[in-house]
Amino acid sequence: MKKSHINFTVELDEKDIPEKITWSASDKPDGEITETKSMSISLWDHLQKNTMRIDLWSKDMPVDEMKRFYIDCIGGLAQSALSATGDEVFSNELNNTCEKLVKHLEAEMKQGK
Repeated sequence: MKKSHINFTVELDEKDIPEKITWSASDKPDGEITETKSMSISLWDHLQKNTMRIDLWSKDMPVDEMKRFYIDCIGGLAQSALSATGDEVFSNELNNTCEKLVKHLEAEMKQGK
């Protein structure tokens, strides 16, 4: 059986706030350690019937990029939900939420927020 590994390293400041997040994966073609500004991992606990989450972002990540990151996460969930369940209504509702959030973010950017 093939095994694959994904590794995350989080460097924290003196207040335990992430300063730098890096990741690598055994199946990554270049094998390089890559820096990222944010990560969101969800794990389904089938025994407890709930989700365990790890959400981290570096303290220098801009707020507008964080909002875009979450919009992209929701869009990715829409595609995953469609692939996993075949439920187009569910997937479309998630995508509709993304479209609303994109408009909201664009309006904020125009206002200079």
